[in-house]
Amino acid sequence: MSADVRPIAVSELPDWLRAVQNGFLNAAPGSAADVAQLTENFDFSRTQGGFDGDTGRCVATFRSFPQELTVPGGAFVPSSAVSNVTVLPTHRRQGLLTRMMAAELTAARARGDVLSTLIAAEYPIYGRYGYGPATSVSEWEIDVPRTGLDPRQPVPGDGGRIDLVDEAEVRKVGPALHERLRAATPGAVNRDARWWRLATGVEELSHRPYKAAFHAVYRTAEGEVAGLVRYSADDKWTDAKVPQNTVQVRQLLAATPEAERALWHFLCSIDWVVKVRTGYRAPDDLVTGLLPDARSARLVTSADWLWVRLLDVVRALGARTYAVPGVLVLEVLDKTGPAGGRYRLDAGAGDCVRTEEPADLRLDVGTLGALYLGDESAVRLAALGAITEERPGALALADAVFRTARRPWCPDIF
Repeated sequence: MSADVRPIAVSELPDWLRAVQNGFLNAAPGSAADVAQLTENFDFSRTQGGFDGDTGRCVATFRSFPQELTVPGGAFVPSSAVSNVTVLPTHRRQGLLTRMMAAELTAARARGDVLSTLIAAEYPIYGRYGYGPATSVSEWEIDVPRTGLDPRQPVPGDGGRIDLVDEAEVRKVGPALHERLRAATPGAVNRDARWWRLATGVEELSHRPYKAAFHAVYRTAEGEVAGLVRYSADDKWTDAKVPQNTVQVRQLLAATPEAERALWHFLCSIDWVVKVRTGYRAPDDLVTGLLPDARSARLVTSADWLWVRLLDVVRALGARTYAVPGVLVLEVLDKTGPAGGRYRLDAGAGDCVRTEEPADLRLDVGTLGALYLGDESAVRLAALGAITEERPGALALADAVFRTARRPWCPDIF
């Protein structure tokens, strides 16, 4: 059974969308309105399909789009974000994903992208193509009565206030707040205007309808927007008519610790609410430390999130800053892409070049991706067999050089 892998034509989008839906176990085929919307927003040169040689039907899908990834130090690095990856169960183990991925990585490098990024639905797949898990997320469930918070007391902070707002206000103030947050958050990615339209119901897809929610904004005493939260609530009561409602946080953005404290205090002070689910947060998020009783927050999710694949090691390592000075020579192995070679990183100067000097550390490109944003430990990865130390002391230096004071976090899924 042969298959043809290539960029799709506009006329093939309905068949491609059907394959995406099937691949993600959604029986809805996608409406004509969906097709019209995606036709307007997709770059078809970056939208691949695998087509069965006998039937001509689309049986595999793959798409990428331009993205900016924030790296330690605040630089925005051009990346190719990968999404909508599926292979139908009838056509697995035929090399379709390998062919689509090879075409994408070649094209991304030719475009000048420094990195490729994705959110992995399944853990074992993308390491084969040089991706490494570079950020993770955690979610907590807060037992509100146990927190020790007194909703009657004002929140310590900068004298700001919280207001409930509508979607129009979110579209007005949200983009600038997010830009402020992502500039200070390694692992964050940019959001275009369409992201905000989808997030506030101006646009929607039939298989991903907009769900109304509450929105609250935190403003400082000077009136500056420093925080934004989107949340929903269920409607659960006991037989004795006692409210047992849970708030689900859909997104919480805070540019300052004061704004973050105020928004969590607000969420834990809403009448009728006994539990708050935090949504996916950075693993070192402040939320548990802001509660008088940190044990009132139970960890319910801890998982890998953003995966990074380096395409241009010189530009990638030269784009970020490092915690301490030091020189490391890295031997990078890359079986499926262009990143292989030996590189000299001068962390003090923020400079990376190709070199013929003896290697201090040997690692594959996926392991370098895991180290890149500062979340992983080189010493830990060496203990797992992923890094070989060629010069004594190089692992300890790599740990000091690459690690960041706060853990990276990607607030988005794509």
